[in-house]
Amino acid sequence: MPETVEITDPDDPRLADYRDLRDVELRKSLEAEHGLFLAEGEKVVRRAVEAGYDARSFLMAPRWLEGLEDVISRSAGPCYVMPERLIEQVTGFHVHRGALASLQRRPLPTLDTVLADARSVLVLEDLVDHTNVGAVFRSGAALGFDAVLLAPRCADPLYRRSIKVGMGAVFTTPWTRLPDWYDALPDLSARGFTTVALTLSADSVPIEDAVAGVDRLALVLGSEGHGLSSRWEASAERRAIIPMRAGIDSLNVAAASAVACYAAARR
Repeated sequence: MPETVEITDPDDPRLADYRDLRDVELRKSLEAEHGLFLAEGEKVVRRAVEAGYDARSFLMAPRWLEGLEDVISRSAGPCYVMPERLIEQVTGFHVHRGALASLQRRPLPTLDTVLADARSVLVLEDLVDHTNVGAVFRSGAALGFDAVLLAPRCADPLYRRSIKVGMGAVFTTPWTRLPDWYDALPDLSARGFTTVALTLSADSVPIEDAVAGVDRLALVLGSEGHGLSSRWEASAERRAIIPMRAGIDSLNVAAASAVACYAAARR
């Protein structure tokens, strides 16, 4: 077994990385200040470490140690062990899958690096819900998309909830923030991508038609409430819809991304 540190006091300062995980604003501030993010659950913790992220520390109940022994033993960070009832006092909720890890963020790659070998990319504008961002990453990874690009106001893909919903897809899918919101889509067009915006525009065509024959595709998705901005809708080369029965004109962006990615993967 790897060396572990048993802690009995939930106020122990060594547990600062794990405090108040339900307080989104506090967590965003703390994680940005210290350059960290959290992974939750045995599979996600394993995927983060195997993707090369350095573990600052681990926090888990005794019964999860054996399953993650190999991951912990090759990491430099300490493994703190506590009863589950005390872990709940630290985090503010019951950790159903019993294992947490605090990991060091890495500098974001440049746009050139992310797009170098990409044929299909997802482009997200102002998705502010962490669950939706994680779901989009998961759909893209499952259906063969090579990268994800995020407008500046999108939610953090490395926030705990995003990672959990995405089952760690953010660790293996290249991604970065777009440096220029206004001309982001024209820039992608200049790089050889056909930009296809999913939107209820008057000139939108079925998604299968919009992606037919496209070599390098940039599939563009807008925010949960208002969809795409007028700038991005107008500057996309093509506009597409997912055809559906009368009375329902759209899907949640997470569901829409899965349908659109499937159609794009079959092009």
